[in-house]
Amino acid sequence: AGLSVFFARAVGYLWPAAKSGVGQWLTIVLPLLVLTGINVRGIKSGARTAVVLAWGKVVPLVLFVVVGIFWVDWNRIFPVPMPERANFMKAALLVLFAYAGFENTPAPAGEFRDPKRDVPFALIMQIVIVTAIYTAVQLVALGTVPNLGASPTPLADAAAVMIGPVGGLILTLGAVLSVLGTNNNPVLAGPRYLYALAEMGKLPRVFGRIHPRYRTPYIAILTQTGVALLLMLTGTAEELAVQSAIARLATYIGTAAAVPVLRRKLPATERTIRLPGGPLIPIAALAICLLFLSAAEAKKLLEKLDK
Repeated sequence: AGLSVFFARAVGYLWPAAKSGVGQWLTIVLPLLVLTGINVRGIKSGARTAVVLAWGKVVPLVLFVVVGIFWVDWNRIFPVPMPERANFMKAALLVLFAYAGFENTPAPAGEFRDPKRDVPFALIMQIVIVTAIYTAVQLVALGTVPNLGASPTPLADAAAVMIGPVGGLILTLGAVLSVLGTNNNPVLAGPRYLYALAEMGKLPRVFGRIHPRYRTPYIAILTQTGVALLLMLTGTAEELAVQSAIARLATYIGTAAAVPVLRRKLPATERTIRLPGGPLIPIAALAICLLFLSAAEAKKLLEKLDK
């Protein structure tokens, strides 16, 4: 839901009608419906779409860094000012929304050819690549755009400074593809959680229903899209992002707390992936999640718990 609203904001740089009214709602809803249709047709079509969109967003960002590194005014970056303590963790909560998504990789692992090899490799590589790209992009943006935090389209503005209107257009297209690609990931992975819970009897069996032709959990996919459409009515992009971060933290906390217990209870098999260090990694993860959660405003946290 949050990503769909962000998508309309990015498109608004190219098409002003996407900023409000009917144009905004069409820009929010139609791409989500298209992604839903693609993923109902099969995991291969969803995965191929993710790959195409990933290249579509990475290439403009790399171009932005390669060109922008020569435009950076390093005096705007160094020395790095200390952030305000009161707002630091709130900002970190939004950063979590930007970096999150890695947890979706294992969701369709049952449909991977070699999950024991593919899941750890994909998790590590995507975190390394994303961190490197985000850091480089942030440095260039900070070094080229005055008062960066006040810009609703910071990368497009930075590219316009460096290359002119064409640069703004390229980066806006990259942002549009980036949001689409990021949105495709939960459309692909999220329903697999509903499907798994239905298989275990924790949800009604209807969520485990498989499409007779495409062999995908289509009821779960359509349900998730329906919930997302309803959530789009509840707030701004930033508010939805914070709500999403809190929801993710809830699942991270549950996962981290469960790992030491499951390691003792479940026997190891050929498909089991065991990280070194015993309980150290999940305990550290649990502590970090609680630190992030402390930044959430009590009102938003209570609203999320009520839901």
